[in-house]
Amino acid sequence: MTRRSVTRQYPEVQPDLPPRSRGVIALLEENCTVCMLCARECPDWCIYIDSHKETLPAEGGGRPRTRNVLDRFAIDFALCMYCGICVEVCPFDALFWSPEFEYAEYDIAELTHEKDRLREWMWTVPPPQAHDPAAETPKEVTVAERAAQRAGPAAGRGPGRNGGP
Repeated sequence: MTRRSVTRQYPEVQPDLPPRSRGVIALLEENCTVCMLCARECPDWCIYIDSHKETLPAEGGGRPRTRNVLDRFAIDFALCMYCGICVEVCPFDALFWSPEFEYAEYDIAELTHEKDRLREWMWTVPPPQAHDPAAETPKEVTVAERAAQRAGPAAGRGPGRNGGP
């Protein structure tokens, strides 16, 4: 109250956002396996996913494999409450928070953004923070190192390492 307020002239002067600010949800389409967890867990049901099954012939005489192929992934940001449940529940890291916040539309029907637009926002996602150097080593790494030590020094040496072929 003792200081004068500072008015920022928004369109001309971009705001200084915190590094991990939440703006919009971005999609990394390559990681999406169409498991539908994000759509099922969304409290607003604002995520729309369509897919089809594709059969891949097996190499070497095995049985053919089927996989889901993503046809449509859309988020209706007019309904979204930005809770982040979809980002947290995704087991394959296909959804991320992007700091992008300039996606206003004149028509409310245009706030449903398809996978192409969600993919564009993926390039604005900041990299994850570095691990704390004072933190203890994860249990998985410790167990793997112990197993490598028990197997002996020759077991850890692969092709191209330490002068190998």
